[in-house]
Amino acid sequence: MSIVKEFKEFAAKGNVIDLAVGVIIGAAFGKIVTSLVSDIIMPPIGYLTGGIDFANKVLLLQKADPANSVAEVSIKYGLFLNTLIQFLIVAFCIFLVVKAINSLKRKEEIAPTVPFVPTKEEVLLTQIRDILQEKKI
Repeated sequence: MSIVKEFKEFAAKGNVIDLAVGVIIGAAFGKIVTSLVSDIIMPPIGYLTGGIDFANKVLLLQKADPANSVAEVSIKYGLFLNTLIQFLIVAFCIFLVVKAINSLKRKEEIAPTVPFVPTKEEVLLTQIRDILQEKKI
């Protein structure tokens, strides 16, 4: 099978197209969640904590010194907290979506098991086998 033909079959499968759609929707969903966290959730949290804006919270390790061309070195834990909250919101939303999809799926009916009934040929072959085993002993 040629590489081009194999690639066509791979790309034409529904899974690849579903994945592409999922990535595009995921990127748009990420922007929505970012806006939700930074514009709706974080301001009330900042208000409740006395006007603290987590995005500006840093642990300064070294101050910037423009005269000596030294850049500021800091740990931006506030941005990390914002990102952590965004992750938790996305994870919760995905959990709800998956739960909703799973509840909408039809539960496959389990087919009743039919007891095995050997055919006439199988019965005959079993008898022949048993006779041959007896003659060996």
